[in-house]
Amino acid sequence: MKVAFLFLAKKQFVSSIYKTITNMILEMATLQVKEGMEEQFEIDFKTAGQYISSIKGYQGHTLKKCLEHKNKYLLLVHWDSVEAHEIGFRKSDVYLKWKELLHHYYEPFPEVEHYSTVLDNSL
Repeated sequence: MKVAFLFLAKKQFVSSIYKTITNMILEMATLQVKEGMEEQFEIDFKTAGQYISSIKGYQGHTLKKCLEHKNKYLLLVHWDSVEAHEIGFRKSDVYLKWKELLHHYYEPFPEVEHYSTVLDNSL
């Protein structure tokens, strides 16, 4: 009986995590950093993480560097909703700090898009 309860509890826990992950919104931005500024951009991006992570609805982010183009990055941010990003973050005071710290690195300015999960085979 105890084993069956633990199995059911674990199954429900895993199911709730999976549901949370698949309902998240993924923000994706390709960042073209001005050549020669990559190292300082990465340092400043680490600092900027404190701003975005303070927003309600933020779930986490990843910054990846392109192997073929040293000044190209991929930013992936997980949000509870598009509104958490577009309103919660972009209309906040901390966004002004983010913008001041990072936006001068981009040429051209990045296009930002939001994605929902159709299929997730990572679990």
